[in-house]
Amino acid sequence: MQQESLFEDKSDTPLASRLRPMSLDKFVGQKHLIGKGKVLYRLIEADRISSLIFWGPPGVGKTTLAMIIAHQTKARFINFSAVTSGVKEIKEVMKEAEVSRRLGEKTIVFVDEIHRFNKAQQDAFLPYVEKGSIILIGATTENPSFEINGALLSRCKVFVLQPLTREDLVELLQNAIHDEFGFKGDHVHIDDDMLYMIAGFANGDARTALNTLEMIVLNSEQKEDGIYVTKEIMEQCINQKSLLYDKKGEEHYNIISALHKSMRNSDVQASIYWLARMLEAGEDPLYVARRIVRFASEDIGMADSRALEICIAAYQACHYLGMPECSVHLTHAVTYCALAPKSNALYMAYEAAKKDALQTIAEPVPLQIRNAPTKLMADLHYGEGYQYAHDYDDKITNMKCLPDALLHAIYYEPTMQGSEQKVTQRMKQIEELRKRHK
Repeated sequence: MQQESLFEDKSDTPLASRLRPMSLDKFVGQKHLIGKGKVLYRLIEADRISSLIFWGPPGVGKTTLAMIIAHQTKARFINFSAVTSGVKEIKEVMKEAEVSRRLGEKTIVFVDEIHRFNKAQQDAFLPYVEKGSIILIGATTENPSFEINGALLSRCKVFVLQPLTREDLVELLQNAIHDEFGFKGDHVHIDDDMLYMIAGFANGDARTALNTLEMIVLNSEQKEDGIYVTKEIMEQCINQKSLLYDKKGEEHYNIISALHKSMRNSDVQASIYWLARMLEAGEDPLYVARRIVRFASEDIGMADSRALEICIAAYQACHYLGMPECSVHLTHAVTYCALAPKSNALYMAYEAAKKDALQTIAEPVPLQIRNAPTKLMADLHYGEGYQYAHDYDDKITNMKCLPDALLHAIYYEPTMQGSEQKVTQRMKQIEELRKRHK
């Protein structure tokens, strides 16, 4: 455990720690909780905090809010570690807190990642929370319904923190550049679009955003009038490089590309030729089979779903038999794929959805399609408004299953090739049924 001091030297600490605010007016994000007039804002301002749990993903301000509470209420603030603190240590501090309470001093006990405490450790807090000897503030990235003892949880108010928006993170980064504890004295020159890129990379996590900015600034060029951040330096710091598989050099990739493009072009003869070139050169038949399985959905998809079944069967045959016997099974699969009607609608659908998934920074799952196995989750309106499709004659409802920001998104657009003609008709039918429910 560790008692926080307000007089710590911040000069050698990471940027994210140096910039940790000590007042609500400097806190970025979570306006649904600490916007002026909101419940948590009023509780902190009125110094009427009771035991509570902050639940949310990493880097959204759980620890910072606890420290702001400690600072603004002028309470004794104790930090517990689930790794190093046992029941004995907890009880010792609880007794000290009881003495302090009698002397009129508040004690706030902050437990980061409280779900890591076992049942006995959590139980050790319970009588002191009940008596008011301590104000317990727990922070967790896990669902408290499952990870915190029911008796302890029932005595705490749960506040749900959301991932920071890209705008929140850009504001945070701009503050860091101009703050005296940040880079104010370094005169950092960085374009706003670069800040937006860093914010996108951080994916709602303030700590990641600030750590990334710090790494970029420290690696940028120092000139007489300040530090200049270039796009090249930024990309070096945030890009995730993919691993390159290189078993047989460039020709290996040239030939598998030739096989793929020949099948896509419905050229049966060329497809079989390039298959033979690979197998006779000693290529692993399972590698070829895996690529063909991918092709079955990427380039054929719903136009002929049977293609995937045949390619999986060919992969299994290669696994059972190996070369040279399995060459005929691969020829079977390659020929079927080359002759099948082509559609890349599934590939395009996923790529479009992936782009939205990356750019919308983890939009929350709509409440109506969340599961609510516990009372806490039900109290938070999980599952409220859910429409069970089987209760409807046509098994269709008008319930919204996409996040609000993506309500009108269209990802899968079937072609008129092969079986996708029927898919198109079915999708139109579903849409008409939905309209009737509206």
